[in-house]
Amino acid sequence: MLSIGLLTGVLALGLTGCGTTTGERALSGAGLGAAAGAGTAYMTGGSVTRGAMIGGGLGAAVGAATNRDDIDLGRWRR
Repeated sequence: MLSIGLLTGVLALGLTGCGTTTGERALSGAGLGAAAGAGTAYMTGGSVTRGAMIGGGLGAAVGAATNRDDIDLGRWRR
């Protein structure tokens, strides 16, 4: 059960690059991080609210730290 939560968290953090602007990536990262943090906390018996807050903060930070060239949005490169 713990490994499923950790895997979900890692995959969610990998998706924080979704978006074309820094704000969009931070917002999507916050949402995915909060969901992953809450889910992981629930599965491990921790505080779901605290898990969501920590996950949301980390997800927003990672999303804001990525730039447009770090991700592939299906653009054709010339």
